[in-house]
Formats: sequence, structure tokens, C-alpha cells
Amino acid sequence: MTADGVLTLTRDAIWLALQLSAPLLVASLLVGVLVGLFQAATQINEMTLSFIPKLLAMAAVALVTGPWMLAVIVDYTRRLFEQIPSLIG
Repeated sequence: MTADGVLTLTRDAIWLALQLSAPLLVASLLVGVLVGLFQAATQINEMTLSFIPKLLAMAAVALVTGPWMLAVIVDYTRRLFEQIPSLIG
């Protein structure tokens, strides 16, 4: 296995991790901003107020994008297993 092969596998794994985490992170960011605006407007400074909406939003996004995430992971794993013979010899 050459250095180029290792770099390609590493780049693909990092790109996959970014793709899979992006929907959850974006949902958490948007809900956090909305809750922050609400807290600033009402002057309610409760730390637990932002936790439950973020949790619910991330659960909803995970339910909606779960099949896509699973398909992406299965496709990546299948491609990785198919490359094993060429990586070894």
C-alpha cells in the first residue's frame, strides 16, 4: 500500500464523516440560534431551555436522514471491502 492510497482512504473517511455529521450539526446550530434569540428577546437565561429543543431537532433529523446515512455508510463499506485485494497486493 502506497502513501497515496493511505491518503485517499483517509480523505474519503473524513469526507464521509463530514457528510454524515453535517445534517445533525446544522439542525443543532439552527435550533441553538433560534433558542438563543428567544432567550435574548425574553431575557430567560435558563441553560436547560436550549437542550431539549436541540435534542428533539437532532432526533427528528436523524429519523429523516437515517436511511440516507445508512445507505452512504453501506456503500462506503462495500467499496472499501472491494478494494481490499488491491490494497494488499
